[in-house]
Amino acid sequence: MMNIPLVPNRRRSESDPFWAALQPPANESLADRDRRLFAELEAKRVSDGIDEMLRQEKKEMRMKQEIKILLLGQSESGKSTTLKQFQLVHAPAAFRADRIAWRAVIYLNLVRSIRRILDAISPDTEDDDNDELDSNPRSRHIRRQSTQVVNYEQYRRTLEPLKVLEEHLIRTLSSPDDEDEPTRMPFSIPTPNSQGIATKNGRPAPVVSIPARQPSFPPSPVSPILSPGASTIGSSKSKQPEVSVHNRSNWKKAFSLGSKIKSSPKSAHTNEIEGWWDDPSDPVHVLNACAQPMLTLWRDSSVKQRLREKQLRIEESSGFFLDEIVRITALRYFPTDQDVLKARLKTMGIVEHTFSIPDPPHVNVDWKVYDVGGARNQRHAWAPYFEDVNAIIFLAPISAFDQVLLEDPKVNRLEDSFLLWRSIVSNKLLMDVSIILFLNKIDLLQAKLKAGVRLKDHFKQYGSRPNDFENVSRYFQTNFTTIHQEFSVNRSRELKIHFTSVTDTRRTATIIQRVREIIITANLRSIQLM
Repeated sequence: MMNIPLVPNRRRSESDPFWAALQPPANESLADRDRRLFAELEAKRVSDGIDEMLRQEKKEMRMKQEIKILLLGQSESGKSTTLKQFQLVHAPAAFRADRIAWRAVIYLNLVRSIRRILDAISPDTEDDDNDELDSNPRSRHIRRQSTQVVNYEQYRRTLEPLKVLEEHLIRTLSSPDDEDEPTRMPFSIPTPNSQGIATKNGRPAPVVSIPARQPSFPPSPVSPILSPGASTIGSSKSKQPEVSVHNRSNWKKAFSLGSKIKSSPKSAHTNEIEGWWDDPSDPVHVLNACAQPMLTLWRDSSVKQRLREKQLRIEESSGFFLDEIVRITALRYFPTDQDVLKARLKTMGIVEHTFSIPDPPHVNVDWKVYDVGGARNQRHAWAPYFEDVNAIIFLAPISAFDQVLLEDPKVNRLEDSFLLWRSIVSNKLLMDVSIILFLNKIDLLQAKLKAGVRLKDHFKQYGSRPNDFENVSRYFQTNFTTIHQEFSVNRSRELKIHFTSVTDTRRTATIIQRVREIIITANLRSIQLM
C-alpha cells in the first residue's frame, strides 16, 4: 500500500479571495484601524437603513392594494342608498356637485307617486281584472265597501300636465344623449285652464302614451314598490314598469344645467349654479303650476281612506316625496343631501365608485364599492366579482315581510332575502371574504308594526310572540344568524350584523366607519401584517 504524504489543511477562508481582500493590512496602525472600523459601522448603518426602507416600501405596496366591497341584496333593499352614503362620507364634494342633476329624478319620483294615487282612486279600478286586490280573498267585499273620491275627475283633469312631464323625464333619463338640449321640453307643456282642463294653444293637449309592461304581473296588495301607471293619467288598465337607466348612461350630465347657464351666479349658501327657474321650458314650472292640486289630492281624507282600503302604503316606497310637495315644487328648489339619498332611480348593470381613503400612518387606500342589480334576472352578474372581493355588505330589507317580489308575486320578499343570504354564505368562492349584514329599513318596520301589521299573518312560525320592534327584529336577526351558522363554508368567519336605516345619514356614517375598521383589520390579516 502506497503511503500518501499528509499536507496540512489550510482554513477554507484563507483560500477565499474575497476573505483575503477583506483582511486589514498587516502593517495597519491603530489610527487606520479606528478609521476602518468607523467606516464599517457607517456602512452597516446605511445598509440597515436601506433594508428598513425596502421593508417599509414593501409593506406600503401591500397597503396600496385595492379594497373591493360588493353591495348585495334584492332589488329595493337599499344598496344604491348605501353607495350614496359612502360617497357622502368619503367624497362629499363630488356627491354635492351632482345634487342639481338629481332634481329631475326627484321630480319623476313625485310625479309617479301622484300617478299611483290617481290610478288607485280611479272608478275604473272597480271592474279592473288586474286590480291589485284580486290576490286578496277579501277583494270583492272591499270593492263593495270602497270609498268614492267625488273630486276624482277634477284631480285627473288638473293633473293631466304631469303625464307629459313624466314622459319627457323618462325619455331623457333613459336616453340622455338623444337631445341636444336635454333639459328643454320637446314641446310647450300644457297647463290647466280655468276649467281645470290641460290645453295647448287653446286646444286640448295631446295625450302621450307610455308602453305598458309585458307581461303584466298582478301586484301585491301591500307592496309599495309596484308602480301601476296608465296610457292616460288616472286609468289603471295597464301597469307601468319601474323607470331604470343603464350604468353607462350619462343622465347626470344631461340634467346638470352647467352648459346652459355657465354665466349664472352661484348661490351664497350652496355655491351651486342658479338660474334654472328663468328657463320657461324647465320642468320646475309644470310642477309649480300643479303644486296646489297635488297638495289637495294628497290631503284629501277620502283619498287617504281609499288608499287604506286598497292597502297601498305609498309612504313606504323609495322616492317618497309627497310630504314635501310645497318645498320640492318651489321654483328655486335645490335638492338637499337627504333628498338625494331618498331619490329612487333603478340602475341596470354594475355601478362602481372608487374612493381614496386615508389610513394613517399608512398611505391612502383605494376602495372600490360595487352596487350590482338585485332583481332575479341580474343576479347572474354577481359571480365574476366574487373572485377578488375583500368584503360583502348584504342588505336585507326586514320591513318587507308583507311584500312580494316584483318579478314573482308568489314569493315573499323576506323569504327571498333568506334564500339569497343562504346562497351567499355557502358560496365557496367567498370562503375568506368578510361579510357584514345590514338588516335595513328599520324605520319602516317600526312604523308598520305600530300601524298594526302583524308578522304572524305572513310568517306563521312567529306564533304568538309580541308584535313589537324588539321581538320582531330579534326574530329576523336569529333567522339570518342561524342560516349563517348552518350553511357557511367558513364556520370560523365572524358575522357582523347592523340594524340600519340607510337614509339616516348620521347613523349610517357611524356604521360605515365601523365597517371600514372591520374590513381594514381583515385585510391586514390577509396580507400578514397583523
